[in-house]
Amino acid sequence: MRQFLTSMTFAFGLTALAAPSLAATQYPLTIANCGQQVTFEKAPAKIVSIGQGMTEILFSLGLADKIAGTAVWVGPVLPQYAEANSKIKRLADNDPSFESVVGAEPDLVAAEFEWHVGAQGSVGTREQFSGLGINTYVAPADCVAKVNTDGGDGVRKELFTVDLIYQEIGELSEIFDIKDRGDALIADLKKREADAVASISGASAKNLPVAFWFSSKEVNGDAFIAGMNGAPAYILKTLGAANVVTTEEEWPLVGWETIAQANPAVIVIATMDRRRYAADDPEVKLGFLENDPVTRELDAVKNKRFVMMDAQSMNPTIRTIDGIEILAKGIKSSGLAQ
Repeated sequence: MRQFLTSMTFAFGLTALAAPSLAATQYPLTIANCGQQVTFEKAPAKIVSIGQGMTEILFSLGLADKIAGTAVWVGPVLPQYAEANSKIKRLADNDPSFESVVGAEPDLVAAEFEWHVGAQGSVGTREQFSGLGINTYVAPADCVAKVNTDGGDGVRKELFTVDLIYQEIGELSEIFDIKDRGDALIADLKKREADAVASISGASAKNLPVAFWFSSKEVNGDAFIAGMNGAPAYILKTLGAANVVTTEEEWPLVGWETIAQANPAVIVIATMDRRRYAADDPEVKLGFLENDPVTRELDAVKNKRFVMMDAQSMNPTIRTIDGIEILAKGIKSSGLAQ
């Protein structure tokens, strides 16, 4: 049997050499993306990437040499891309201006969130860019079954799954005619996800109440807590745990009195370098939880069941799988796993 398979593989290899690759992108290529049809006459030569998650996917696809500028950073880039990232111009840590994006002379603007590039884009609308001959692409994870018309974090109507990240990788690899790289990256991420799930197969956290705290505009004010359908919800579903928030908003502002009624057994705290809001600093979060008269009575706080998680793992990105691994480890170490 082994000899037969080797012969078949050799024969297939000869056939592949004799014929054009079926994986090659045929241009012009039209992609249906977040309610718009985007046509590419050829692979883009220069990209501006708005959103750390988008940038890290482009890096993962080996496209660093095509990135003319980046913006919207929450924390450090993935370590393996630190050197490549250091050579790329950062247009802004947060929202870049429309002029700075256009000034980088891209033929593609790739955005992680519609609030940056969309109907009410804080950077610009898709029409503004297309009027200058610049194509735009928005991550499917931010628009499939999601409404972003309120200008905030949006309302997610269905549970996010990493299939949307795989869709993004597949579409970008088709746009850039690098399908082999896209297929390899998707296969690697799927394996990591399967391994992460397998690693907790004996550590059930059935219905364990968990809160994901991203940040707060005011330290002692309402908190941005993960809603029921975002990336944290996907992480919780994978582990069998329960979210303390049931709203469809992506990151609703929730009062701590409301959170106290759910009494989370674990609080996942976002870590980040960004200091846009008062509670971006994880040490500030911990200080508030342990000293506020309401929060210090929570089971999670009294038992110091805090899980520190990179903020990007709480967004729909390739780091969501990291989030599964991190929370599983946190639940195990807390002694709550059964």
